Amino acid sequence: MNPTFNIGRIAGIRISLNWSWLIIFALIVWSLDASVFPAQDPGLSHTTYLIMSVIAAFVFFFSILLHEIGHSIVARRNGMEIEGITLWLFGGVSQFKEKFSSPGSEFRIGIAGPAVSLVLGLFFIALSVLTKFATPVDGTLAWLGYINLLLLVFNLLPALPLDGGRVLRSALWKAKGDFAWATRIAAGIGKGFGYLMIAGGGLLFIVYRSASGIWLALIGWFLLSAAGGETRYLEASQALEGLHVRDLMTRDPVTAPADETLGNFMDSLAGRAKHSTYPVVSGGEAIGLLPFRSIAQHPRSDWDGGLVRHSMLGSDQVPVLDTEDSAEDALNALMGREIHRGIVVHDGDLVGFISISDIGRALNQRKAFRR
Repeated sequence: MNPTFNIGRIAGIRISLNWSWLIIFALIVWSLDASVFPAQDPGLSHTTYLIMSVIAAFVFFFSILLHEIGHSIVARRNGMEIEGITLWLFGGVSQFKEKFSSPGSEFRIGIAGPAVSLVLGLFFIALSVLTKFATPVDGTLAWLGYINLLLLVFNLLPALPLDGGRVLRSALWKAKGDFAWATRIAAGIGKGFGYLMIAGGGLLFIVYRSASGIWLALIGWFLLSAAGGETRYLEASQALEGLHVRDLMTRDPVTAPADETLGNFMDSLAGRAKHSTYPVVSGGEAIGLLPFRSIAQHPRSDWDGGLVRHSMLGSDQVPVLDTEDSAEDALNALMGREIHRGIVVHDGDLVGFISISDIGRALNQRKAFRR
């Protein structure tokens, strides 16, 4: 089962939700209902606290979404393509199809999200202070104001991949003109913050038996893992330097005609190598990908009644790459999608198929050669 599903688009940007979001949403509602709102606004009914908690949690995640949209809109203005935004366990993440073109663009994109959080935080606090709403409304607005300001402060920590880490990297990149060096420094600081949070959270839980310590440790683990991911991505980008999609793709792949039944297509594969995904064509044009799992989810008895086009992922859901695209651009595109596979075209014609495993093999070969 795909852990992430699309929920719509805002300003043309695809918005997705990861199942892990449900965990943090439920925990935030429980925390607000059980302790935060009763301590902040005593004397209200349990039903009132529950309603306040659910509304506050929804608006908080919408605030995170606006934070990420801020990044994405500024990225577009700086000429970058946006893969989409995903809400998950630790908030949200904007997925870009390409790397930052300059220190200035990374700074502008990195600072855009915190700027949105600042505006939202001040807006909610101003509403709670300057208006005469009922206590439950004022209490919810006040919490939303302070949590957005707390989100702002956390994101401005100079630790990659947080926004503050991106701002720091842009400054280091500008100062020395070396993106790789700047990434290692900012990611190293990110790892340092991660270790500190894990240690502090563990100490808080052991000494004071505070559940906040568990959360702090989890955030530290996330930061440590994400900072390591930035370093690994840098190493992969350097290893792929000079390679293009044409060097990695599978040429002349087995294709699935869009208007053929699933039964006929599967029969045509008899005696041939089975793959996990097939490009779908219609009138000579590639229009999507057919994952084998989409076929397998239908009972065999339904194969003769269902067309390939009804089970495929359309070209708007999968990467469409050109043979001249760099291997790094391909890596970005494949990592940010539902399935890590893409169609390769040249002058409008289907010429190949590429998967994340193709890139992995190239990386392993280059690493082995360097040893």
